[in-house]
Amino acid sequence: MNIIKKKWLKKLLIAIVGLIVLYTILQIIPPRKVMEDNPFLKKEDQGVLIAAHRGGRGLNPENTLKAFDHSIALYELDILELDLVMTKDNRLVSIHDTTLNRTSDVEEITKDNKPHYVRDYSLEELLEFNMGYKFKDENGEYPYRELEGLDGPNRRDVLKDNKLNIVTIEEIFERYKNLDLLYIIEIKDDEEVGKEAADILNSLLTTYDLFDKVTIGSFHDDISKYLKENYPTIIRGGSVGDVTGFVITQMIGINIFDTNNFASLQIPTSQKAGPITLKLDKTSYINRAHRRGMSVQYWTINNKDEMRHLIELGADVIMTDYPDVLYGLLREMGYR
Repeated sequence: MNIIKKKWLKKLLIAIVGLIVLYTILQIIPPRKVMEDNPFLKKEDQGVLIAAHRGGRGLNPENTLKAFDHSIALYELDILELDLVMTKDNRLVSIHDTTLNRTSDVEEITKDNKPHYVRDYSLEELLEFNMGYKFKDENGEYPYRELEGLDGPNRRDVLKDNKLNIVTIEEIFERYKNLDLLYIIEIKDDEEVGKEAADILNSLLTTYDLFDKVTIGSFHDDISKYLKENYPTIIRGGSVGDVTGFVITQMIGINIFDTNNFASLQIPTSQKAGPITLKLDKTSYINRAHRRGMSVQYWTINNKDEMRHLIELGADVIMTDYPDVLYGLLREMGYR
């Protein structure tokens, strides 16, 4: 009986040692790199890349030229982060929501509060709306509601002069084409409209020679898959499914099972998974992503201490509503 027991324990010990060796080998195997020279990886002397979330929505009306110009001019901006939605006449405009209600004066003009979808309006129609109408400044005021001339026949010109009209992605690329500027772009539409948006963006990246300046992502897995299959030269951000897969394989620490090929890991510092809150601000995640050539991009970080923490961890990009705060911190830390 003792001999049988010893043999069984010996086999169990060999099996455990074998599993440990296998796990160690799987840990050591270097993962395949997504890309060799990812432009969204920070350099050592940069601390972190500054990405103005929606252009810096804490300082100016989001996704407007007023916001974009302000952040670029004052905060040594590295990246513009913006969102695109398709219009009725198939133009891609910079707006976060698929409706106009939250940011514009559409309800004041139409005298109703029903949802007004961007997709239901042509670009010409959208140019009549004040995209700064709902913006509230630090004093709790709405500074762009009573602009002189808005009630007159030159309403559209007043909005354009104040950089508060809706803007197309072509206008954005044209406006900043001579700057050393990167872009993080999210496609908000899904299904066929989202795929058409991807087609249009690919064409524009060709026209403006921006394939190494733009990363495109979507929260919709079908759009992320479409980008992956049809436009492999586009620098792609991970969808929810992509990012979930990466996090799971990194939690168990097995590189070989991570087959994702997106180049921009865009994540919050924590994520709820049922009753569990997963902490994603970890050096191990950042290091593993870097081994694959992925840029680690945290959103949306508005707290100075949290910014400092992520810089010290080695994050590549911080997306913030307040680029002034991040810029000031980087100056304080000696990076700018």
